[in-house]
Amino acid sequence: MAPVYDWLLFLHVLASFLLVTTTVVYSAVVLGAPAPARAISVANVLWAIGGLGTLLLGIALAIDVDAYEVWDGWIVGAILLWAAATELGRRAQVGVDANADGTARWHWLRAIAVLGILVLMVWKPGA
Repeated sequence: MAPVYDWLLFLHVLASFLLVTTTVVYSAVVLGAPAPARAISVANVLWAIGGLGTLLLGIALAIDVDAYEVWDGWIVGAILLWAAATELGRRAQVGVDANADGTARWHWLRAIAVLGILVLMVWKPGA
């Protein structure tokens, strides 16, 4: 069981780094850095891979570890924040593509949601 857990945890954390990478790229863009289309495309692909990875691997971890259940409050909270961050990111992406004014607002809301996910994953309140 330990090797499966170790791999699930490693891949879950790796996927979370992809989410944070996307957040960092968008932070640079909304703070005024040039936004080449390729960089935005790579950031969006990283979010897609990282988002799917964190969700699926996180659920697999919750199933694998006897001390956790998928319906634990901190896990449900993280899943809800993940869904919110994904939608906020979609809105930020549309804003970058169209040079819209709301991009920064959507991005910073997503960044707060990602921070919330990280807080839940590190401290696991109620676990």
